[in-house]
Amino acid sequence: MTTIAGERVGAARVARGPLRRFRWGVSDTLTVVQRNLLAYLRIPEALFFSSVQPIMFVLLFRYVFGGAIHVPGVSYVNYLIPGIFVQTVAFGAVSTSIGLAEDLQKGLIERFRALPMARSAVLTGRTVADLARNVVVVLIITAVGYAVGFRIQTNVAAFVAGLLLLLLFAYALSWGFAVIGLSAPNSETAQVMSFPVLFPLTFASSAFVPVASMPSWLRGFAEHQPVSVVVDAARALMLGGPTASYVWQSVAWSVGIVVVLAPLAVRRYRRA
Repeated sequence: MTTIAGERVGAARVARGPLRRFRWGVSDTLTVVQRNLLAYLRIPEALFFSSVQPIMFVLLFRYVFGGAIHVPGVSYVNYLIPGIFVQTVAFGAVSTSIGLAEDLQKGLIERFRALPMARSAVLTGRTVADLARNVVVVLIITAVGYAVGFRIQTNVAAFVAGLLLLLLFAYALSWGFAVIGLSAPNSETAQVMSFPVLFPLTFASSAFVPVASMPSWLRGFAEHQPVSVVVDAARALMLGGPTASYVWQSVAWSVGIVVVLAPLAVRRYRRA
């Protein structure tokens, strides 16, 4: 009976025109966002420990490895923090794969599909909620960075633009990890599947050390892969230097990732 009623409501939505369907889609997305954010609030340990990891990376590279790493023309802590920002949001995007795999394992995805709601709401709601969580973590890392000596070398507007750029990249990555989450049989496997993709992109990049210090066979990959491009763009906006090329490349990577991977995630969702 519920399914029949849902089909009738869904048919009524379709009959009301594209503008009304768009409004319903936005409403459904916001409902899913609220549901996912409430889950974070009910399990504050998850948000706490997702914030502890990047803080540990800041302290590790600042006080353990930092003395052995020299970057010409800039203090290492200023060089480090933009890389930590990008690493933090990239690792945070993994929560999209874990959350979707968990919902799929519990049967929630099938329940959502049986409801008279926009098909896109489940994926967009999850990615937007994870983006909101990344915003909180970025604010925490900003405070930690200032505590260990990081200082903006440009201005507040450029710094905020750098943060928006890396959050856009995080949102794009969430769609890629959505594909992994919908392909994994459970949340543990989704996490295991995510990190082999993430680790080479994060550590074989300009996030922690200059690319010039890497061997030649690795340097070509490190210079042109998306994490390095976003790190260089954020670093230019926060510390100064040529920005236009890096910013446009970063935006192009983020938009390209969404254009390619969002349809794959939607297709995988329909088959889940």
